[in-house]
Amino acid sequence: MTASLCALGLSISTTARAAALGNGSVTDPNIAYTGRWDLGSATAAVPNWTGGYLQTAFTGTTVKIKAREAVNFYASVDGGADVFYAGVRGTVNLTPTPLPQGNHTLRVSYRSGDTVFQGLVLDSGAGTVAPRVPSGLIEFVGDSITAGALTDRLALDSYGWKTGEQLGMRHTQIARSGYCLVGKGGCVGLASQFFKTASTGDQNWDFSRYQASAVVINLGTNDIGHGVTGTEFQSAYTTLLRDIRAKYPNAALFAVQTLKKRYVAETKAAVSARNGAGDAKVSYVDTSGWLTDGTDYEDGNGAWSGSSPS
Repeated sequence: MTASLCALGLSISTTARAAALGNGSVTDPNIAYTGRWDLGSATAAVPNWTGGYLQTAFTGTTVKIKAREAVNFYASVDGGADVFYAGVRGTVNLTPTPLPQGNHTLRVSYRSGDTVFQGLVLDSGAGTVAPRVPSGLIEFVGDSITAGALTDRLALDSYGWKTGEQLGMRHTQIARSGYCLVGKGGCVGLASQFFKTASTGDQNWDFSRYQASAVVINLGTNDIGHGVTGTEFQSAYTTLLRDIRAKYPNAALFAVQTLKKRYVAETKAAVSARNGAGDAKVSYVDTSGWLTDGTDYEDGNGAWSGSSPS
């Protein structure tokens, strides 16, 4: 997949904004949010869906985060390992051993969407600095495998997160366990929910917040258990590709063959339909041979457990 994405000429450059020292608040312009964050409150930012994260740089020797009760997250300081904070609450010190004086970087990553970020606490006289962030962004759309279900670190162990990290790009996961392409038989359909702010609810997402460089869609594993016919699946997939294109005019769209090889012909046909309609930046990704049943899966539906495919 990495090679395919690079072949489409996706940008992997980084950018930094020129700004004064910030105060670490939720509305601090030096904090870069990646994912579908609800930023409607000045005191609490909510990362919807899964795998949302924030990045910033800061001066001083320590950094603390203000967390809601029983929050789970990972924090990486100065590009170090992601340290897991489980069930923490209040003001959490991310640097129990003070850092050297100077500029430092911070990334805070959330395992799942149901949590709240309430700001940072810095040394007296210190502040945030605009971080360097990749200009390109990949959006991964799917079910449990894309959400990283059953893996040790959930979103951070998913193929989407790992692929984005290897490419040096920002990445989002519009995914949830059990979700389908088609909303039928009690299954939530991403053909419509993709366009919402969160994995539940009817609030429409504001696509002007960011533009994806690429969208990788891995859907169809669960539809077969909800009575979705091939005709229904192909029609919904074709419509989804069309509707995503309307939101992301310049993105490369990748329709991934499900690892359980379900609705393969219909997925290919949906891509062909969009190509025939003049959309040359829609591609089918053949995953044959990528993984092996019984050794590479975390569950019977293909929840992937290895490193990201190259």
